[in-house]
Amino acid sequence: MNSGGADSRWESAGSGGSAGRHAVVVGGSLAGLLAAHVLAGHAQRVTIVERDRFPADAALDADADADAAGSTFAGTAPRPGVPQSRHPHVLLEGGQLALEALLPGFMEELRAAGAPRVGMPEDIVQWQSGRWFRRVPASTHIHTGSRAQIERLIRRRVLANPSVTLVEGTETVGLLGDASRARGVLLRERGDGARGEQRELAADLVVDASGRGTKAPRWLTAVGAEAPHEETIDTGLAYASRVYRDTTGTLGADASAAAFGFYVVPNPDQPYGVVVLPLEDGTHLATFSGLRGDEPPADEEEFETYAKRLPHPVVHRWMRDAEPLSPVSGFRRTANVRRRYDLPGRRPAGFLATGDALCTFNPIYGQGMAVAALSAVALRDALADPRRTPTTRRVQKALLAASRQAWDISAGADKKMPGAVGNAAVVRPADRVAGWYLRRVQERTPGDPVVGRAFRSALTLKEPLSALFAPKVARAVLFGPALPTPEEPPLTREDGDA
Repeated sequence: MNSGGADSRWESAGSGGSAGRHAVVVGGSLAGLLAAHVLAGHAQRVTIVERDRFPADAALDADADADAAGSTFAGTAPRPGVPQSRHPHVLLEGGQLALEALLPGFMEELRAAGAPRVGMPEDIVQWQSGRWFRRVPASTHIHTGSRAQIERLIRRRVLANPSVTLVEGTETVGLLGDASRARGVLLRERGDGARGEQRELAADLVVDASGRGTKAPRWLTAVGAEAPHEETIDTGLAYASRVYRDTTGTLGADASAAAFGFYVVPNPDQPYGVVVLPLEDGTHLATFSGLRGDEPPADEEEFETYAKRLPHPVVHRWMRDAEPLSPVSGFRRTANVRRRYDLPGRRPAGFLATGDALCTFNPIYGQGMAVAALSAVALRDALADPRRTPTTRRVQKALLAASRQAWDISAGADKKMPGAVGNAAVVRPADRVAGWYLRRVQERTPGDPVVGRAFRSALTLKEPLSALFAPKVARAVLFGPALPTPEEPPLTREDGDA
């Protein structure tokens, strides 16, 4: 049965009431937590099923103060299901706005917990396409604290709702139901003492938020449904990270510091990248990236030597004098993958995918947390829309639309990188036209505050990509020169407009 049929609806509280309805969310990370928060307004019960057990220091006492909620990055062990939590996580402005809409007061709580707020381009020494950025006053801000801190604060807010239950240490191994309708999930307990026995959990709606390692395509085929078509682009990019303490007086996390961090952006002509960003405990997380065949090493001595590949020695000099505080951690699963559940196919009503289980991006662009929040807003709006019945396909299309701009940015950039492979890596004629214009945007962004402001608003998912074609911006891009920029890394802020 097509998932857009009349009996595929999962009605909102306003159209059918929430009495007796049960929703199951597979995955307890950001996308799953936020989806559960939304669904709690449309169901009597929401159960989050998480294969890991959350760290003991992630106390969920609703009366605990913000300081207790924000343990240091170095002291928080990443969950096995989130290996990328050892690496940088930035919360883009579009994601901040979405989180605030979902959880009013959250951004104030995050700042109170010590999450660094970094102004772009004012607070970062940034290099891209052969040019250093002018450090004019910020037109956007990102939060650069650890993922564990953000997850913990969101989890505490969501689980304060008595309608939401968390089941930890339990793996989802399949769907209940058939190709026409999902009717719950098949679970298996994990960990010491677990016998591997399976049990059923009935539900009216199943939401897959299990991340980039989702097994949902396999679950669907097991009940006679069709797996979604997958679009992929893989540059082979890998990255490696290490925590440092600044001992040079160069980097900090307040206005008295010369800078908050460094950012060298790779491109097809210069494939090496680095980002050095502040964490909530006053340390800095340094991450190198490189492409297939020249990946950053996990060896500690070779890790610092890798900095010599960058187009300027400023980061290598800083790293040589800074104090390392952690081992080197690597990560290589960075392909862009989009699962097209929105397309016609034999898939069950009552099954949705969101977050990385729907669309996952090369993490170098820092979009994942923002898209998780934007997707939850899309879910909220689709379920509450009084003009349309929230059929499975209609809601799934809304979730895909919430990730489309991030996909266009990430996939559009990656398909131009050397060695990119995948069925979506083909450069089309329209891509070449757009690429010509975007190259001119990027050439002008480091030195032109008008173009830079528009470019950052689109990259941070605050404004649509059409912001790059606003008349004032288009005039500067098409007819204006690329304005002068610093010849050396600018270690001081600049007065003026952003």
